[in-house]
Amino acid sequence: MYSVAQVADMLGIINPSQPYKSIELFAGAGGLAIGLERAGLDTVLLNEIDKHACATLRVNRPQWNIQEGDISQLDFTPYYNQVDIVTGGFPCQAFSYAGKKMGFEDARGTLFFEFARAVKASNPKIFMAENVRGLLSHDNGRTLENIRSVIEELGYTLLTPHLMKAIFYRVPQKRERLILIGIRNDLVDSATFNWPRPYQKMYTLKDALKAGELYKNDVPESNGQKYPTKKAEVMKLVPQGGYWRDLPEAVQKTYMQKSFYLGGGKTGMARRMHWDEPCLTLTCAPAQKQTERCHPDETRPFTVREYARIQTFPDDWQFKGPLTSQYKQIGNAVPINMGYELGLSLVDFLNHISTKPNVVEVRGQVA
Repeated sequence: MYSVAQVADMLGIINPSQPYKSIELFAGAGGLAIGLERAGLDTVLLNEIDKHACATLRVNRPQWNIQEGDISQLDFTPYYNQVDIVTGGFPCQAFSYAGKKMGFEDARGTLFFEFARAVKASNPKIFMAENVRGLLSHDNGRTLENIRSVIEELGYTLLTPHLMKAIFYRVPQKRERLILIGIRNDLVDSATFNWPRPYQKMYTLKDALKAGELYKNDVPESNGQKYPTKKAEVMKLVPQGGYWRDLPEAVQKTYMQKSFYLGGGKTGMARRMHWDEPCLTLTCAPAQKQTERCHPDETRPFTVREYARIQTFPDDWQFKGPLTSQYKQIGNAVPINMGYELGLSLVDFLNHISTKPNVVEVRGQVA
């Protein structure tokens, strides 16, 4: 006979057993914040320096405590022992010293230092940071080791960094993010942090933009960038799922110029997406020559709402600022569905170190 908690664990049923509070840094347009909200977490402070992203957050969640501005000017000491989690995607800056493990003070002047300062000042039970895959190998691994040494100095244990592929978490996009989890040393032996379990089904661009399991209706119409005439004439010749090598050779040479004679596949150039495949990783702009993301049927970049769908934003989430900023906000975001799964893992960990288990929400199919 299994207990309720054991059945919950086996079925992937997770809901906060008590209120859990979080601070989110480098919040952007709210991708991670929406995912954590859906998982049942209460974000008590969000910091973001970009004014357009802050406007996006305010118009969608006027009740959130959004602090716009330089993170170095924020005082986190009022939150000491008042929050359970600190999250954020600090930009990866070079601050490694060969042959030297850096301490907390040595990291000053970097945005990682500001993230660490927030952790030190608020003393959460657990923190979660997300970054690019390149952090694993940056400066031959020394950057990550120095991050680890700073975290140890703060009194936290850094788990083995985990590379998450969004396509396994109901995101129709081939996107990878490196996730760092740190647990306060006094809680390390109290519970095990369980990473989200991959879903069996992978979703495609059709699932993102057409009515189906992910969305009840086709993607709404919205503004979007357009190709210049000459570029549109080239992109019209690219078949669905194709790229520059599918163009006539004369067109290849004209479009690629010197790059035509260089090595490497350059598979992102003149690239048209395919309905039946996950989209390639979205960037901060939909029509960059090196990372083209052309609509499968129409000869144009993705619109703002199409971009948002591929990142699994809800259709009612509004984006503020000029068009270029809206694309940037979406392209930089953590996919909402992946953020939700990470939120459930955080809740699961906190539930196990609390004394009042309560489980009511069912997670999706797992492998």
